[in-house]
Amino acid sequence: MTSDELAPLDLAFWNIESAEHPMHLAALGVFTANSPTAGAHAADLLAARAAGVSALRMRIRDVWRPDARLPLTFGGATREPVADFEPFDHVRLHAPTRDFHAVAGRLLERPLERDRPPWEAHVLPGEDGTSFAVLFKFHHALADGLRALTLAAAVMDPMDMPAPRPRPAEPPRSLLGEVRKLPALLRGTLSDLGRAVDIGTSLARTTLDATLGARGTTALTAEPSGTRRTVGVVLDLDDVHRIRKTVGGTVNDVLIAVVAGALRRWLDERGDGSEGVAPRALIPVSKRRPRTAHPQGNRLSGYLMKLPVDDPDPLGRLRTVRTAMDRNKDAGPNRGAGAVALLADHVPPLGHRLAGPLVSQAARLWFDLLVTSVPLPSLGLRLGGCPLAEVYPLAPLAHGQSLAVAISTYRGSVHYGLVADAEAVPDLEVLGKAVTGELEELLAACEG
Repeated sequence: MTSDELAPLDLAFWNIESAEHPMHLAALGVFTANSPTAGAHAADLLAARAAGVSALRMRIRDVWRPDARLPLTFGGATREPVADFEPFDHVRLHAPTRDFHAVAGRLLERPLERDRPPWEAHVLPGEDGTSFAVLFKFHHALADGLRALTLAAAVMDPMDMPAPRPRPAEPPRSLLGEVRKLPALLRGTLSDLGRAVDIGTSLARTTLDATLGARGTTALTAEPSGTRRTVGVVLDLDDVHRIRKTVGGTVNDVLIAVVAGALRRWLDERGDGSEGVAPRALIPVSKRRPRTAHPQGNRLSGYLMKLPVDDPDPLGRLRTVRTAMDRNKDAGPNRGAGAVALLADHVPPLGHRLAGPLVSQAARLWFDLLVTSVPLPSLGLRLGGCPLAEVYPLAPLAHGQSLAVAISTYRGSVHYGLVADAEAVPDLEVLGKAVTGELEELLAACEG
């Protein structure tokens, strides 16, 4: 196994990280225990299986010297195998707890160690012995949501899944071969600059359109404290389908509208008021094709939407979300907010290195919160024979923002994973209850 260069978007995620804003994706899975020692057994299994997954043995190495094998990566980073990989540096068994989310919040505060393969699995036994949880953390430079799912599934109990298509072997790079490519690369750079200008113009126009006439709320912005709190909410997927069939649109439209209504309830209850508030949500869009895409490298774009928090009518909020999503889909994922990801492809590695801290602090200029959906297989997952009962995706917080929402559907249920700055949002549980209340209001409105 040899080194390979980080893709541009992976490199961007690697460089925008800070101590207060670690850039790792996470998921909290809750398993039904089949014995009092199921948690300890799960930790042993995870460690043993991780040692056999090549991607989990790869660290990220910064490139500050010319490399004869990869001469055009100065200022970038590469993945390389760790010869002395120790799985128990990454798989950790904790003391029993009665509150999985409280422990998960504290563990999310800690950045992954950058001199090791950037992932961790924390096993949390339940105090009553009937369940245990596993918190997976993957650096965004290692995986997007779908890739993280693939890596987590690799250490679960085997499932009967279609085998991935093999990738054709790439010929080894040589310094002479790279030098011969320079004239074409320079010509391509000029073309890329023109395309980057077009993309940047589209991004600026979309950001301006999303900002004009909208008012955010200070409840969604915060000076970084480095603290984290998580809350999980479970909804019945049949209820979501019932709403979708009545009103139209997609399941995702309903799930986003639930977020808008929950924010309205939460702001009103805490006394901030929702009148005139339309926070901008960044909604990531995966461009990865599960069975054929490159196994490494983020493949993301995104939509930007003003959430109709100020609309008092739940069905009106849903119609607004549906219209905005249809408009975004018509424009395509490579326009508007999606241009952020495309621009990364046109920035040289050293540019990512130098601009990363500035880009991270500009996130609040583009959007107020992240609302992302993470796909999960319909097949039941198991670890050590223990079935996965609940799974809460947990997204990173951008600089200056206090809330991120991640959503997944799994075996007839919808799981909302809420992540917040603990100091800025001490009442995250109230928002969690508002998610449930909003679905109930939508159901009542449809039946009425």
